[in-house]
This record gives sequence, structure tokens and C-alpha cells, in this order.
Amino acid sequence: MQDGEIQQSRWRRAYRDPDLPRTSRRNRKKTKISHDCHLERKEMRVRDLGLGYDSDEIILFKYCVGTCHSSRKNYDLVVKALTENGSISGKKVSSHPCCRPTRYETVSFMDEQTTWQTIRWLSAANCSCFS
Repeated sequence: MQDGEIQQSRWRRAYRDPDLPRTSRRNRKKTKISHDCHLERKEMRVRDLGLGYDSDEIILFKYCVGTCHSSRKNYDLVVKALTENGSISGKKVSSHPCCRPTRYETVSFMDEQTTWQTIRWLSAANCSCFS
């Protein structure tokens, strides 16, 4: 085959119908919803965040959700057993890891007085399980 013929055959194999949505191989295999610790996103008005800022500006708020059962350590199992047998009853001790942000993002917006406001550590950037 000549160089031009090789390029043409590669182009034919790589042709994709532009009317079909683009998905990666990784996304095609995902059919079930993950209950493990992960990041979710929600568009919200700044006013609805409950921090006292007067602004109707919309921001993308990211937060952590999900379970951490696969991250349980021996500590978590022992605390659960001690809680169940009454050895540490009445205490506010968590017997399982929780899904929390490991990094945060800063969010900037304009308030009703047209002043730029910046809130540090507002939105989660990454999530993980902590004991």
C-alpha cells in the first residue's frame, strides 16, 4: 500500500457518524449508579447557600455523597462491636468511615451591590472516605 492509501484506509476505519453522541469507552460501560463516595454537582443561587450573601448569581456547587463500606478498617469494626455490646454506649462515636471532601474550590460571584465576593473552601473538588 502507498502512504496515501494507508491514510485513506485509516480515515475510513475512524469515521464516526456525527449524529451519534460521543461517549468514551469508560462511560459506555457505566450503567449502574455508584453508591461509593463520589462528587456530585448542582447549580444553585448564591442566596440559597445559607451563608448570608445577597446574590441571585448561579454557581456550580460540588459536594460529596455516597457510602464508604469498602473503606472500613479494623478500627471501624471494633468500634461498631463495642457500641453494639454496650461497652461504649451513649457516646457519639462513628463506627464507619464517611465521605468527605479532600480538596476544596474557591468560588467568586458578584453580589447585589455589584461587588465581587470570594468564598474559599466552598465547593468540593475531590471526595474520599475518612475514618
